[in-house]
Amino acid sequence: MSENQEPSAPKAGSEPVQAEATTARVRHVTRYRMPGARRFNRHFRAVRKVFNALLILAILYTLALTKSLLIPFVLAAFLGLGLNPIVAAATRIRVPRALAAVVVMLVLGSGLGAAVVSLAGPAASWLHRAPSMLRHMAPKLRPVTEQLNAATRATQSLVGEHGHTHSGNTTHVAISAWDVLQTTPLVLANILTVALLVFFFLVYGEALLRRLVEISPTFEQKRHNVAIVRSIQIEVSRYLLTTTIINSCLGAITTGWLWWMGVPDPLLWGGVAALANFIPYVGAITTTLLLAGVGLLHFAHTWDGVVPALGFACLTAIEGNLITPMILGHRMRLSPVAILMWLLLWGWLWGIPGALLAVPMLTSTKLITERLRGWEWFSHMVQR
Repeated sequence: MSENQEPSAPKAGSEPVQAEATTARVRHVTRYRMPGARRFNRHFRAVRKVFNALLILAILYTLALTKSLLIPFVLAAFLGLGLNPIVAAATRIRVPRALAAVVVMLVLGSGLGAAVVSLAGPAASWLHRAPSMLRHMAPKLRPVTEQLNAATRATQSLVGEHGHTHSGNTTHVAISAWDVLQTTPLVLANILTVALLVFFFLVYGEALLRRLVEISPTFEQKRHNVAIVRSIQIEVSRYLLTTTIINSCLGAITTGWLWWMGVPDPLLWGGVAALANFIPYVGAITTTLLLAGVGLLHFAHTWDGVVPALGFACLTAIEGNLITPMILGHRMRLSPVAILMWLLLWGWLWGIPGALLAVPMLTSTKLITERLRGWEWFSHMVQR
């Protein structure tokens, strides 16, 4: 092209033609590449699900492996949350926080120590007398056992099997002084660990939460986190204190009912009822069966032995279906299916301490997930 020659103008209608050609090329490329991309996405999602499952198994294994460390920490955290309103109320009247925490810990330790000392003797006596009492209770249960044996023989005859009679050996419960000496240091170490953790949570818990909020990047996020932490702290503390007061009242009423019925050691069984009531459904059923056994051992007639257990069953039914829902409200109510699944999980991981801490942990998790974006589904699933 010469210097004086002007560039030729684009032909009319060439731009739509080029756009159509580009679109055709994109469709051609997409037609051959999309199946591969979709296949890759499917494989990626499958691999992610496998890794999530492995992560859950690793977390469960870690929780089971470190239960001796985590159980005192979780128990101390709940005790600290439950006692924090008392310390906060003392600080509002210009009492130093450390002094208020010391007074609360001394009162709590004195109460628990007095309860353990007063109940340890009757509990040990019942443990030592349990085998002989079970032998004395066997004649009272003979009609029931005969019917069960007849049903068992009928079932075995239907399936073509022959029953075999096994001679039962009597097992004796014996607790030696060496066993006590072996377990006492471990128990004292756990109690001291929980007490120290509760004290430090009461004294330095506010500062720790404030520093956790301060690491938020923006002012709006800091204010949002402060609102979340405060609301969770207030509601969890309210739940723990209310549940403890309700269970203590149930234990006191049970003690009075058993004393009026003439059951031996009513204070022991009232304490057992109060402690077991932290495990919904399972605790009430276990205490009812235990009181039925104690009544059958103590009273001569079967009906007199069953009446104390029936009375406790009525008390716990009123408490669980009327009083507790009325005081805690609808937001604190949990699905029975979620409670049982949570009890099975933490009972399998941590044993009896896990079963006692399961419902407070589930309630706290529900309150936390209600305010976390993307986790509202959990609180909706576990709510009744």
